[in-house]
Amino acid sequence: MVDGLQSTFQVSIRRACRVLEFQKSSYFYRSRRLSQAALSKRIREIAETRVRYGYRRIHVLLQREGWAVNHKRVYRLYAEEGLQIRNKRPKRKVAAKVRSDRKLPSAPNEVWAMDFLSDQLFDGRKIRVRTIVDIFSRLSPAIDVRFRYTGADVVATLERVASQYGVPRTIRLDNGPEFISRALDLWAYRNGIVLDFSRPGKPTDNSFVEAFNDKVRAECIDQNWFLSLADARPKCEAFRHEYYGDRPHSSIGHKTPIEFMKSIGTPSRPMRP
Repeated sequence: MVDGLQSTFQVSIRRACRVLEFQKSSYFYRSRRLSQAALSKRIREIAETRVRYGYRRIHVLLQREGWAVNHKRVYRLYAEEGLQIRNKRPKRKVAAKVRSDRKLPSAPNEVWAMDFLSDQLFDGRKIRVRTIVDIFSRLSPAIDVRFRYTGADVVATLERVASQYGVPRTIRLDNGPEFISRALDLWAYRNGIVLDFSRPGKPTDNSFVEAFNDKVRAECIDQNWFLSLADARPKCEAFRHEYYGDRPHSSIGHKTPIEFMKSIGTPSRPMRP
């Protein structure tokens, strides 16, 4: 506006600013803020590869990469890029009570949680995804993919992961036919493990694994196209490694499970006692 008045009436910048009651210093001011293009580009790149990450987790990843930026700037650029995650609104609200006899674990391998997810290959063949998570450390010992599961298959997977991560004191699980099998009951008895079954129709009794399953489905299953078991297994395993090695978890101070276990002086792979 100052430029227009100056060119029209051939007056000086000082007089034009005086007429418009505009500070001359404001006219000559030039912003010293550095361009945010590179940061915006990196935020979009992270959001495109990790589509279920919100701005807080993206901020943690940026800090790891050496970006000296606070969460408020990340949020502003995140919003400008239109990257907000829209969560589905639940159809109804259900008040759920947690079983009063349960206590939160205070160390790794105190309580594991176990469940199944279902999906299908590109040709329609159904597959089952077995998930296991340590409730305390958020570390996942296994994400196993098969066409079908028996009690013996459940035991075989537990034996395999026990050699790497040790055995838990308690395993929380539902009343599925694979979990109430004699094979699993005998294995648990021999290893001194308590099988803590959910009440029928009460998935909130095993809420930790339900939350973990939501992340597996949103960040792995829904983001991949499985051609075969041989294709699905490495993709699920890659997600598991990212989940405990790269993904920041807000429940443990935005650390990864490995970082969290190191911070409390526990090896990242506690061995069988």
